[in-house]
Amino acid sequence: MEKATTPQALLQIIEKHEKARDPNAVRISVCGGTGCKASGAGPLIEAFRKEIADRKLDVEVISTGCHGFCERGPLVVLHPSGVFYQKVKIKDIPEILDKTLAKGELIARLQYRDENRTVYVKEKEVPFYKDQERIVFAMNGHIDPTRLDHYLSMQGYRALATVLGKHQPGEIVEMVIKSGLRGRGGGGFPTGLKWKFTREAEGDKKYLICNADEGDPGAFMDRSVLEGNPHLVLEGMIIGAFAVGASEGYVYVRNEYPMAIEHLQLAITQARELGVLGQNILGTGFSFDVKINRGGGAFVCGEETALIASIEGRRGMPRTRPPFPAKKGLWGKPTDINNVETWANVPYIINRGVDWFTSIGTGDVSKSPFGGSKGTKIFSLVGKVNNTGLVEVPMGIPLRKIVFDIGGGIKNSKKGRTFKAVQTGGPSGGCIPDAYLDHPVDFDELSKLGSMMGSGGMIVMDDHTCMVEVARYFVDFLKEESCGKCTPCREGLRRMSEILNRMVRGQGKTEDLAVLEDLGAVMKDASLCQLGSTAANPVLSTLKYFRSEYEHHIATGLCDGRQCIDLIRYHITDACTGCTICAKKCPTQAITGENKQLHKLEQSKCVRCGVCYDACNFNAISILSGTEIREKLGE
Repeated sequence: MEKATTPQALLQIIEKHEKARDPNAVRISVCGGTGCKASGAGPLIEAFRKEIADRKLDVEVISTGCHGFCERGPLVVLHPSGVFYQKVKIKDIPEILDKTLAKGELIARLQYRDENRTVYVKEKEVPFYKDQERIVFAMNGHIDPTRLDHYLSMQGYRALATVLGKHQPGEIVEMVIKSGLRGRGGGGFPTGLKWKFTREAEGDKKYLICNADEGDPGAFMDRSVLEGNPHLVLEGMIIGAFAVGASEGYVYVRNEYPMAIEHLQLAITQARELGVLGQNILGTGFSFDVKINRGGGAFVCGEETALIASIEGRRGMPRTRPPFPAKKGLWGKPTDINNVETWANVPYIINRGVDWFTSIGTGDVSKSPFGGSKGTKIFSLVGKVNNTGLVEVPMGIPLRKIVFDIGGGIKNSKKGRTFKAVQTGGPSGGCIPDAYLDHPVDFDELSKLGSMMGSGGMIVMDDHTCMVEVARYFVDFLKEESCGKCTPCREGLRRMSEILNRMVRGQGKTEDLAVLEDLGAVMKDASLCQLGSTAANPVLSTLKYFRSEYEHHIATGLCDGRQCIDLIRYHITDACTGCTICAKKCPTQAITGENKQLHKLEQSKCVRCGVCYDACNFNAISILSGTEIREKLGE
């Protein structure tokens, strides 16, 4: 790759690679993200390449970033036809080449079918993709993230060339303010204002940080962006550094993300070789470079002052604000911090313009940067929903559209399972009931419901979910992740945990509910950082919308949500065929019975691990709710 010495020279390199990309070329894109790699995408890619080389075909096999539809991996898309295949195995390769590539014939078993058995041919037609609006994820599935030429062929670094060739730093700051871009890491603070404060702060040196800590359970948006398009994040960071006057940057990324780190380090090296990182970038006198800092996996380090402490080599603990990092951050110097997805939006705003970005989303940002939620948001859609994975949707989209159109509805709905709630915002988010499914998803509207956007976690729950157990699970997680520095968070979570753990054992008291609400109010008002001030959301929201479940646990000592381990029972029904699988799998030998005879489960030996329930192929094992335990077992 030749080195660009001026903004115009960079534009010429970009145009050369854009012209070299043939949209009609035959390509096979295989998802190489972590999810698909775990399903065997690595060997599949190599086998594709070997088979094509052996046949001497003029076909390029591209190992791309995450396509989003993770549970269906490995995913394969044939271009330019757009034919979409799922759960592809090495043994399928000859048939794909012989039938689909050579003759245009489709392979039925590899096509996606929804719950109604409707078949979808092309990727863009699959319901999971059809209603998304991909901006940050637009290149995922089309480029190899390890190849700089691929990024350049998709207008990569064009925004940077435009900025350094035509604009002053202050103009870029104003552009981002007018765009209404708000932080995608959870707080939703206007990005442009952060830039403005950092730019105006006094300091002989300024820093810029990309927060890729992503500690929410089940969240992997930032990981997939870094794995699939690291140059996009770098370009956003370089533009931001020019705008605020930063000369040094850090990407704080979880050490558990090895592929993201590998791809990012390669991208940094490639960017230096291109001339867009380092000293005197493109001959403009602007210098900026980036280092990777690996985090140890502490949830609290997602908070910006705790993250700064960790980079400095100290224990990751938040500090009192003000002063905010924009004034006094890393090593006491002005510092701008934004998360991965926020940085990835910046090049698009420059390339496509402020008016384009503000046309997406909700609200009016012309009068205030806090006046709306603009652009798209990536969510990690998981739980009791048919289509799990990563979805990018415009701000303001109704929850119902995400869960039922993109997500394909509730798993096992034909067996009677129904929607109960969706938790947004990660462990500190609130649980939203079905009455608000038509509510728009944006920063302000979710807050009104007692939840939040967070970094983008979205967990769907069905009617077999106990909301008391949900609250207990997340409180226990947050209790372990609390740094312990401030009393409201440390002691509040401990006390909440004690109460909720008693409650799920059937030992709750009526006065517990008032205590939980009081604790939540104090934590919200008096905690040092956002972890503590939002930690009570799972409890307060479930108390608000599902109070009857708490009252039922207290009054009866039973769980009708079929989740509280001490309050449920597994039961073998008459549908049992006597296949013996459950008996063989049971770790405590609680299940007995002869071959082809109805089996029995001895409750005194059962530890309610659920292994038998998962293993049964005949739906012959049911989980009894509290009421059913009385009816069927007489307890």
